[in-house]
Amino acid sequence: MRAGSSIEAPEILVGFAEAYAAIEAAWSLKEAGFRVSAFARAGAIAALRHVAGVRVYSVTPPEVDAARSMHDVRAIVRSINPAAYLPLDDAGVWVAQTLGIEDLRVAGPTGAAASYALDKELQIAAAADAGFLVPPTKLIRSLEDAHDAAYPIVIKPTRVIRVVSGRLVRPKGVVCADASELRTAAPLLETGAALAQPLIAGVGEGLFGHMAKDGVVAWSAHRRLRMVNPQGSASSACASRSPDPALLAPAERFLRAIGWRGLFMLEFLRDVDGRPQFMELNGRTWGSLALARRRGFEYPAWTVRSSLDESFVPVAPADPPDMVCRNLGMELMHLAFVLRGPRSIALRDWPKLWPTIRDLLRVSRKDRLYNWKRSEPSVLAWDTAQTLGFYVRRALRTAR
Repeated sequence: MRAGSSIEAPEILVGFAEAYAAIEAAWSLKEAGFRVSAFARAGAIAALRHVAGVRVYSVTPPEVDAARSMHDVRAIVRSINPAAYLPLDDAGVWVAQTLGIEDLRVAGPTGAAASYALDKELQIAAAADAGFLVPPTKLIRSLEDAHDAAYPIVIKPTRVIRVVSGRLVRPKGVVCADASELRTAAPLLETGAALAQPLIAGVGEGLFGHMAKDGVVAWSAHRRLRMVNPQGSASSACASRSPDPALLAPAERFLRAIGWRGLFMLEFLRDVDGRPQFMELNGRTWGSLALARRRGFEYPAWTVRSSLDESFVPVAPADPPDMVCRNLGMELMHLAFVLRGPRSIALRDWPKLWPTIRDLLRVSRKDRLYNWKRSEPSVLAWDTAQTLGFYVRRALRTAR
């Protein structure tokens, strides 16, 4: 309910608070009239704590103790009795899949749909069945399984997150130029099976929408201008584009087949021949959510509304403006990755330093910033500090 109503607005629980899209998702919900609470890893620097009106609870990090983390989240759910829970990242989807609270309304994937959201092997098979172009993919369980590969290859985990020895882990994919670099995939394979695909040169694209009961509405799309890590990661800058009409029918077939509802992101790599190759489904809010919201696509609020009212169908903006969205902290980290250089000799098109600096300094009237709101200017500063701190801490752990 809007401010001024005698009825208290529904409270929505979101998690995890450190997710890239946490701030934009919270603003989307608040501007739609919801109250927002979130759970964050104890000890984490979550910029969402500085968004006005959002209550943030601390839980045991699942990377330390997955069972204890679930115990803490269940306690929060029992305490606040939220109208719905919106997962913000893959760990948040895992929470919904693991909690086991039957009367908790989840504004996101559950059951089989959650399994698809967290399993790239399932996604690849469903994408091929739906008619998408899918890179040649081989399931590997050991380094020996990949020795006959046509290099260069990308090795990525089948499951985006896994519980290993009672702790939640997020295995990282690696690029291998030849058999001598294959050993870098050993830590990944220690956590479970992986997928090997050829390294494809191209430009990343995202296709977004809301899956309602009668089909997809409010399509939108972007192309990546820069990634934090040029090897492959979240976008630090992206530009709006019109959805590719050739992708819409297979996308809807894919989503119907896996029983999807609510917001979604389908990620593609458009290769040098102009062909969009399916990469993955992101079954939760995504890092570049700011771009969609600046154009009028309020996917988080729409997904929560549809979870509370099955008859709700969002109305897409009639004439969304074209723009570029940039994440300040990630842009700075992109520069740091460019300076560090590639980790594989297969990455021959690594960005050059001076053109990168020139592109980062170029600002146009179409540019917008992630996590910026005129009425809450300090949030951007906190978010930038959180982003930089995350990557610095990860670099220090890797260096040990």
